[in-house]
Amino acid sequence: MKYWLLKSEPSTYGIDHLKKDGATAWTGVRNYQARNFMRDEMRAGDRAFFYHSSCEVPGIAGIAEIRGAAYPDETQFDRKSPQYDAAATRDEPRWFNVDVKFVKKTRTVTLEELRGRKELKNMVILRRGNRLSITPVTKAEWECIQRLLKEDAEC
Repeated sequence: MKYWLLKSEPSTYGIDHLKKDGATAWTGVRNYQARNFMRDEMRAGDRAFFYHSSCEVPGIAGIAEIRGAAYPDETQFDRKSPQYDAAATRDEPRWFNVDVKFVKKTRTVTLEELRGRKELKNMVILRRGNRLSITPVTKAEWECIQRLLKEDAEC
């Protein structure tokens, strides 16, 4: 099993949306590195922190599960979509997505709280200039944050 962090703006699609829907296709990713994580590395059963970005209190707001292997993102073929890509074809799609299932909503583990933990100092989300919507999380980082959520204690 691998672990991930998925970023989304809660005003666009937040943990409450995922809870209501139960599952969703994680579409619209237009960064090659993030696409490659989905296409090449994500598998059914992987777990992900659901991170709220570009909001009043950015941070981890829940947990999700990857439901299966990546498949072509349909928004790349839809001329009416802001995610349309004229260079993508059905025979050679450029963009992929995975299906994500709601696991649970958590208290918000804030960005400041993450930055304040020495055990998390190398976490990709905390790197200067990181703007990826999908980042890997190490097992040690996952377990540290799980302990924070469970006990509201130090890692």
